[in-house]
Amino acid sequence: MSQQPAPAPVARSDRIWTVPNLISFLRLLGVPLFLYLLLGPHHDLAAVVVLAVGGTTDWVDGYVARRLGQVSRLGELLDPFADRLYIVATLVGFTVREVIPWWLTAGLLLRELVLGVALVVLRRHGYGPPPVHYLGKTGTFVLLAAFPVLLLADAVPAWSPVASPVGWGLAWWGLGLYWAAAVLYLAQTAALLRADRAAGPGPTPPPGGPPGGRPVGGPPGGGLPAGGPRAGDPPGGGAQSIGPPMAGPPPGGRPGGLPGGASAVAG
Repeated sequence: MSQQPAPAPVARSDRIWTVPNLISFLRLLGVPLFLYLLLGPHHDLAAVVVLAVGGTTDWVDGYVARRLGQVSRLGELLDPFADRLYIVATLVGFTVREVIPWWLTAGLLLRELVLGVALVVLRRHGYGPPPVHYLGKTGTFVLLAAFPVLLLADAVPAWSPVASPVGWGLAWWGLGLYWAAAVLYLAQTAALLRADRAAGPGPTPPPGGPPGGRPVGGPPGGGLPAGGPRAGDPPGGGAQSIGPPMAGPPPGGRPGGLPGGASAVAG
């Protein structure tokens, strides 16, 4: 029985002005418009439309990037940044308008704080951010679907008996997936730190060498620490990396997966 050939790696460019990046920029412009409609004139139905379009089109830029062959490093940053910005802006606006309780906002923001600390620890050990897990990406997508439904329930009382339970069901589902992905990221971070302690400090690097006292290619004696190559390793070494190497620009684009693609930033 013949094996299927491995898929060819996606070529990533440094281009900025691409069609998928333009879509991401337009999504970002929807954030201040949404906040203005929600907190300014209280045009809630218009805010629902902006939020729904901005949140549910998360997958469009990644799909277009792959179809047109315009995968870029900037795209990897814009896609998850737009998702985070929509979630944070929605939490702030909804909390101010009392659409959602403060404890839901605190639960979601606490998750972001915990992962932010984990990313700082990884960077201090020479690792890039972990690749997005499908649980985190699904949780983001579900939350971005829950928010406009909750706002619709608040804006149109006649629809509240249906929209409110649907919105809260999605919100609880998204919150659970969000934290489940955080647990996986923290477990991965802990495994890498244990591997670092087991490897021990390496020899003092020559001037201009990689940080951390380890020569390029891994710890003394060849091989790589468990969990993937370290910063400065040459690409294509055959080991599975936790994220983009810190010595150069992160590999970008929007690889395939769930709607919206995935990126090398924890989701």
